[in-house]
Amino acid sequence: MFNGARRKIREVRVFARAMQSGSHPILAQIVPIRRCNLDCSYCNEYDKTSAPVPLEEMLRRIDKLGELGTSIITVSGGEPTLHPELDAIIARIRKRGAMATLITNGLLLTPTRIRGLNRAGLDYLQISIDNVRPDEVSKKSLRALDQKLLWLERDAKFGVTINSVLGAGVTNPDDAVIIGRRARDLGFTSTLGILHDGSGQLQPLAEKHQRAYEDFRKLGAGLFSFANFDHFEDNIIRGKANDWNCRAGGRFLYICEDGLVHYCSQQRGHPGIPLADYTLEDLQRESAKPKACAPMCTISCVHQTAMFDDFREHPRETLHGILERRRAIDPEFRTPAMVRALSWMFLDQRRRGFFGRIMTAMLATNGRK
Repeated sequence: MFNGARRKIREVRVFARAMQSGSHPILAQIVPIRRCNLDCSYCNEYDKTSAPVPLEEMLRRIDKLGELGTSIITVSGGEPTLHPELDAIIARIRKRGAMATLITNGLLLTPTRIRGLNRAGLDYLQISIDNVRPDEVSKKSLRALDQKLLWLERDAKFGVTINSVLGAGVTNPDDAVIIGRRARDLGFTSTLGILHDGSGQLQPLAEKHQRAYEDFRKLGAGLFSFANFDHFEDNIIRGKANDWNCRAGGRFLYICEDGLVHYCSQQRGHPGIPLADYTLEDLQRESAKPKACAPMCTISCVHQTAMFDDFREHPRETLHGILERRRAIDPEFRTPAMVRALSWMFLDQRRRGFFGRIMTAMLATNGRK
């Protein structure tokens, strides 16, 4: 079976489990090293001195996430490609039955490194590219990384996403559109994030950044992309609050280099419980707990995990809204057959539990291959 088809099977498995149960983590980010080889001025997630977390400890943490039933584990940093045992970490994630993803600045990628990630079983890689040419804000430029993208196009057996940013400090907001087009020309997915302050809180976009955001949206997005949650994105670009239930600490976990569980990269210290001691009760309590930072939050990965619970708790309203927004952008849009089938299986409460159990069982073996 082709790698892409295998990934799709595992993605459907993630969706089926999320529809069946609300008590396991959908996504966990784990930091194997805080050190980074760059010093982007807007970033508060790195240092220049930290040693890698020992491999044995990383494997214990991944095993614990597996015991909690985590569906997707993302390796982040710092710069995770600085960890000398990264391939072994990714291989352990896959062995535990979770999807393995990696967030990197991409500067250390080589053909040999990419083939190693293939062998380890990486599912997805995300590279952040902030501008076309490097400047005083960020060295993560298209000019510096384009050759890396060509190597990825040629050699990668995993999916690739290119993420760019808009916000204060970004000198040329139109660069995001150029980067998005380049990513899609190479067959990659492209996404766009909004820069936040040091606690993950929203800073409204200036007018020229809003125009660039609208131009980026015209490039299109997948049906279940966060970009289709217009009530989120429209408020975000205008600096307005959102009304949503943050599930961080439950459905989303952030595990720092010290092995503590936090709500996210920008809310470190809450709840600050060692992962080794984390329980089902902790997951349920923290997922239900209101977060004062939620209304002005821009941390899209936390929003995206909340989307799963929106489907589980309000499936008809959520799917209807996404389909209607997609039709508003593209009047020729027709609902894909797979979406119609999944709708029939999961939008009814009784069918959802029945088909969720069957699909999870059927896909469990394939999901570990």
